Amino acid sequence: MPVIANLWKGLLCAAALLQVAAAAPIDSSAAMSQSHDIERVTFASADGKTTLVGYVFKSAAANAARVPAVVMMHGRAGAYSSRANGVYDATTLSQRHQFWGRWWAEQGYIAILVDGFGPRGYPHGFPRHSYKDRPPELNEVTVRPLDAYGALAYLRARSDVLADRIGLQGWSNGGSATLAAMATDAPGILDHTAAAGFRAAMAFYPACALKKHFDATGYTSYAPLRLFMGTADEEVSPRACRDLLDDSRGAIDSKFYRGATHDFDDPGVRRQSVGANTRARDDVLHRATRFFAAQLGRVN
Repeated sequence: MPVIANLWKGLLCAAALLQVAAAAPIDSSAAMSQSHDIERVTFASADGKTTLVGYVFKSAAANAARVPAVVMMHGRAGAYSSRANGVYDATTLSQRHQFWGRWWAEQGYIAILVDGFGPRGYPHGFPRHSYKDRPPELNEVTVRPLDAYGALAYLRARSDVLADRIGLQGWSNGGSATLAAMATDAPGILDHTAAAGFRAAMAFYPACALKKHFDATGYTSYAPLRLFMGTADEEVSPRACRDLLDDSRGAIDSKFYRGATHDFDDPGVRRQSVGANTRARDDVLHRATRFFAAQLGRVN
């Protein structure tokens, strides 16, 4: 009997492991092959005075055909890991940015992470609750959208990018910059249409007050936009985003994840130890992939 009991126990454990593996596509994706080149590039911001740094993710197996692309905008902590220890390059990019850059490359896109803080002297970013102390040259409503449009111009000049199939994705402060960049009065482009600007965009847990820029007029996006946020966000206000969306116009949709926190898609152990974050991350990965596939053109 002990032998049979142990055998049965072993079979149950094996079945449980198989169920976990089948139910956790994101965790397995996080261990994706490193078969992607991360290229450091420089290009001009549309502010006319700043040379930005970008990190281009592209599959090593990519062919010569032009493909859609994604511009990625980091949050208030900057592009790099909190453990960068003064080394700011492709090897110290944060886990979240590396994951998403590689994810888009795995799907067949070209992705570029824009470092808008480092070239302006703040590669380490800023701590929580520092909003009022950040310098005006990093303003997420009037300046950072110009960085996004600088990246758009850079990608459109590449021979491997479909110039009219470029999306925008931003997190936290970069999510706020994404909202501002997609507004019909956004700085950086003259013709505020999807033909001149981004084809579509996604803002992850942005601060939606946006310097009160849209309080009087309401917010209008010139192209399809998705907003993702946790209801337990401890850094920015879900209520402010609901208020912004209530007064918004355009092809805008949102998903608020019950119990999820700020940075819910960060693959690190601390964030993913929260069950609501794990569920939100799994869901948002699928939603984000489907959204860009529909708006930019399916690649894989």
